[in-house]
Amino acid sequence: MIAMPEKLRAALVIARRDFVAVIFSKTFIFFLIGPLFPVLVGGMAGNIGNKVQQNADRPTIGVAMAGADADRLLAARAELNGRLAGQFPELVVLKRVAPGQSFDARVALANDKQRVTAVVGGTLDAPTLTGPTERVRQWVGLVSNMAAHARSSSAMTYPDVAVTEVNTSVAKVRSTQAYVAQGSQVVLFLLTMLLAGMVLSNLVEEKGNKIIEVLAAAIPLDAMFMGKLFAMLGVSLVGIAVWGSVGGLLILIGGQGLPAMTAPAVGWPLFALLGFLYFTMAYLLMGSLFLSIGGMASTVREVQTLSMPVSMFQLMVFFFASYALSSPGTWVEWASLIFPVSSPYAMLARAAQEPEIWPHLVALAWQVLWVVLIVRAGASLFRRTVMKSGPSRPNPAGLLVRLIWRRQGEAY
Repeated sequence: MIAMPEKLRAALVIARRDFVAVIFSKTFIFFLIGPLFPVLVGGMAGNIGNKVQQNADRPTIGVAMAGADADRLLAARAELNGRLAGQFPELVVLKRVAPGQSFDARVALANDKQRVTAVVGGTLDAPTLTGPTERVRQWVGLVSNMAAHARSSSAMTYPDVAVTEVNTSVAKVRSTQAYVAQGSQVVLFLLTMLLAGMVLSNLVEEKGNKIIEVLAAAIPLDAMFMGKLFAMLGVSLVGIAVWGSVGGLLILIGGQGLPAMTAPAVGWPLFALLGFLYFTMAYLLMGSLFLSIGGMASTVREVQTLSMPVSMFQLMVFFFASYALSSPGTWVEWASLIFPVSSPYAMLARAAQEPEIWPHLVALAWQVLWVVLIVRAGASLFRRTVMKSGPSRPNPAGLLVRLIWRRQGEAY
């Protein structure tokens, strides 16, 4: 059995060989130009995850009034929303304020557990509304309408709403972080779909000119698979560096017109590092599967036949992770976090919304384990089906013949 450092050295030799061969090929420039087309497709398909955006943008207004006023306001909201479905924001009672008791709406807006976008206080005759500057003015008329219907007087008069503006709220931060999570998933999917498919045809040429047999005789197949996988990862990172440089230049040119983005929950520096790590793991997981599948193909035509189901598989993984983002706290989210292929997408979205660091360490270790398992399983399958080799199985009849032959030799 070859020691692990020797396997690693063999994998690095294969990685360097394939990396240099691809980088200095004439077609590499077309590989760099290729992303223009999926970027256009991604822009046209910008409504992916619309359910996530709708859930993130649905406002929730907290109510801090006397008990009777709060109940009447909720009943009025239910009646009005029944007539005009979706026009009125959700109401949740934060506190039933006793007469003469004060309530700090700013504290409620900064509470991460309540996650309300604005707070209605005061009385039905003189309501107050506290919320973020850019949204609170839009809800003044809705609050006045609900208060007018909630009052028991027969005359329909709309009270004036006193407005208190704040800079931000937890609900607004959570909403923008959901957009960051969704956007990071889309970018990760586009990069993985664009780059991981190259691994499918990695072994076809070497199987045709018998180079694969020479390599298999010199080094273990799992080391060869790992080397080829890391070579294509290196090529992909070169491409991303070129595209990122061009994108950064465009941002510097027109950066003043870009909207300000809320920082993800873990902060931008750590989020960028986790984005790189999760792209690496998503590529290695998908690439190890594709390398194992593509290793079964003998011609380019067979690779082209395999490309369609492979692309559909990538789409299903992305849609699964996107759906899990719209269903937080459910079994769907946990399944997307545990399933190895969708785990990088789900964990990157989690980094945008949750500040804990330790789950990412566990997830990365889990994904590395599955990369090793898939590579070893793919190498074993390749050895048995393509190379037609493997550990010899004991033949009872043969053992018996050899034993009889040996005893006869000893007798003479």
